[in-house]
Formats: sequence, structure tokens, C-alpha cells
Amino acid sequence: MKVKEPLSSSEIGTLWLTYQEKTMILRILEYFLEKSDDQEAKNIMGMLWQELDYYVELIQGIFESEGVVIPTGFKKEDVNLGAPNLFDNGFDIMFLRILKEVSMGMYSINMNMAYRIDVMTIYEGLTTVTHKVFKLANVYLLKKGILTRPPIITPPKRTEFIEGKNYMKGFKLFNEKRALNAIELGFLHHGIESNNIGMQLITGFAQCAKNKEVRQYFEKGKELSKKHIKTFQEILLDNDTQVSATTGSTVTTSTVAPFSDKLMIYCVDLLNGFSIVGGSFGTFFTLRNDISLKTALLAKDVYFYGQEGLEIMFKNGWYEEPPQTEDRGQLINRNE
Repeated sequence: MKVKEPLSSSEIGTLWLTYQEKTMILRILEYFLEKSDDQEAKNIMGMLWQELDYYVELIQGIFESEGVVIPTGFKKEDVNLGAPNLFDNGFDIMFLRILKEVSMGMYSINMNMAYRIDVMTIYEGLTTVTHKVFKLANVYLLKKGILTRPPIITPPKRTEFIEGKNYMKGFKLFNEKRALNAIELGFLHHGIESNNIGMQLITGFAQCAKNKEVRQYFEKGKELSKKHIKTFQEILLDNDTQVSATTGSTVTTSTVAPFSDKLMIYCVDLLNGFSIVGGSFGTFFTLRNDISLKTALLAKDVYFYGQEGLEIMFKNGWYEEPPQTEDRGQLINRNE
């Protein structure tokens, strides 16, 4: 009988991260399901809850069989189902769509670091679920008029090749900048769209967080989202392009927290990481240097904002420590 290979360090690490994210999303879904009065939205969220709960149990089973302690993650005490609606008008599915964008990127990285068949099968299954839910969310939001499509451009009639470095120049004192290309336009639209949702989310969190320092942190994040939106909008307007990446979602006036401060700040931390990675990806394909520089400066702001959030979590004992390698120095010098 073939002996199963032990989990590698990367597999333990990615499964641990996946467990944290999925238990957080399960708690968020439970609240949204409790508050939703739209049956189609509830069907999408209910289906996702069942799928994620199944994969969380699979991860627990692998950890148990390998003698790995099961992470704490996020439990029932991290969600308050009795809290009033904090968000309205389709925000639940709009936010769910953003979470699935995050998941798509995470599974690609996780699959690259998986070597055992059972671990790869988990990420393969989660990827399928994510693509399905993302598609359902898109169809729902477009049908409801909540999600706005990117701007339309005139279709190109012939192929062209770039000649010279002037194509990259976005900083010109006396000449017009070149028009945005379709890739840059799509990146800017997506940046406005995701920061609109982020601003609504963090505004709601700021209203209801119990810890004063956490409330102030969220308020700072709200202003950072506004800075992103303003920067991207100015580039579009300078290009004579209509700004359209808005949503009909709203934040209510409730100050009762549906989630623990621990869950809310972890959620923001996750989105911070997604913002940095997504911004870096977009910058790589942006060929106008003024856009690349502005995006890099925004990413710097997000990085330092994220570090501040980590410090708050560490101080309050809210950040569960990831699995560690052996401390050989401590083992060797244990009797000193």
C-alpha cells in the first residue's frame, strides 16, 4: 500500500490561509442570507455557503489526518444575525462579486504551490465554484442595473504597432497626452468600481465598529478609497471619457455591528492585499507612465495602511499566527 506523502510547508500554509478566508466568508454569507428579501440573491448566496462549508470540512479532514491543529478561523460569535441591515440595494451580491475576484487570484497562487492530488483537487473545485458564482453575480447585478459596464470604444479597423518611446509618455508640458488604450481604460474602470464597493463597505464598518481605534482606522480607509476614485476619475475625464463605474448600493444608518471587529478588520486586510496585487498587475500592462506612477503611489499608501491594520490586529490578539517552521536556535539553546 502506497503511503501518502506528508503535506508540504506550502500546502499547510495555503490551506491555512484558505481556511481563514472561507470561514470569514461563511459568516458574512450567514448575515446577508438572514437579511436578504430577494430570492434570487438568496439562492446565489445559499449555494455558495453550501459549497464553501463542504470545502472547509475537507480542509479540516486533511488537517486532522495529518496531525495539524485546526485553525480557529471565524466562528458563530463573529457574526450577529440579529443586527439590522447595514447595507442595502444589492450590496450583498456586489460585495460577493468582489470576494470572488479575490478568490480567483488566491486559487491560482495556491494551485501553483500544491503537490498532493487531494490538495490540488480542493483548489480545482473551489476555482470551479468561484467562476460559477462570479458569473451568476454578474448576470444578477447587470439585470438589476446595479453593475455598470465599462465605457464603449470604437472598434479598431486595422492592426497597428507602436513606434518609439513617445507612446509611454504621460507627462507633457505643452503637448496632449495620447488617448487611453482599451487595456488602460478597463483597468481604470475596474479601479473605480472596486474602490466604490470598498468605500461603502468600510463606511459601514466605521459606523458600527466597537473599538475606537478600529473605527478611526476604517475612517482613514474610507478617505483612501476616495483618493483612489478621484485619481482614476481625473485620468478618465482628462481623456474625455465619461465616468460610469458607480453602483446603486447604499449604506444604511445602522450603528449595530453585524460582525466582530476582528472579522471586519481581517476582511479589510484581505482587500488591501488584493488591491496591491491587482494594482501591480494593472500597472504592468499600463503603457502610459503617468498612470503607472500614480498607481504605484496609491499602492504605497495601501501598503502602509495595511501595515497599520496589522498592528491593530496584533495588539488586540485578533490575528491568528500562521503555522511556523522549527526554531532551531531555540531548540539548541533551550537550557541556557
